[in-house]
Amino acid sequence: MEALRLIEASRHALARSQEPSHIVAEVWQSQALAQAIGSRLAIAGPPELRGEALGLSEVGGRGCGVIGATPGLGTEGIRAARLTGIGQAREVLRGLDELLGEVGIALVGVAMGADDEGVYWQCMEGIDAADESRDRVLEMLRRLAVREQSLPEPDSAAGSP
Repeated sequence: MEALRLIEASRHALARSQEPSHIVAEVWQSQALAQAIGSRLAIAGPPELRGEALGLSEVGGRGCGVIGATPGLGTEGIRAARLTGIGQAREVLRGLDELLGEVGIALVGVAMGADDEGVYWQCMEGIDAADESRDRVLEMLRRLAVREQSLPEPDSAAGSP
């Protein structure tokens, strides 16, 4: 499944989640997706994105770790495992930026209602991981913009006067 479709599926699932445990499970899914997208871009993305993409993959993995294992999800239940392609990097990164912003907001909501101090701090660490992931995504978007600005105009490449 293409990255944009998985991002949209994650956004919808997060928006539909009401219970804190379901929200946390969707946060885990989103971080796993960020990790998978980062890995794909690090391997086969534009060269100027590869370092940040590797960092995104690492932070996404850390984000999954701070949220903890999601019980009951087999390989079929992990959306990121269905990633088949990235498509247009810019559009995927924009979508991932939106998703990670929503993840941070959802975790704030869970943290505010947490009765358990451990859950509260788990959410705080998850928020940090989502923010760091967003920072990586925004840096990749910036690098894509710089690359586009440095490309010659189509008319000037043809040698028109």
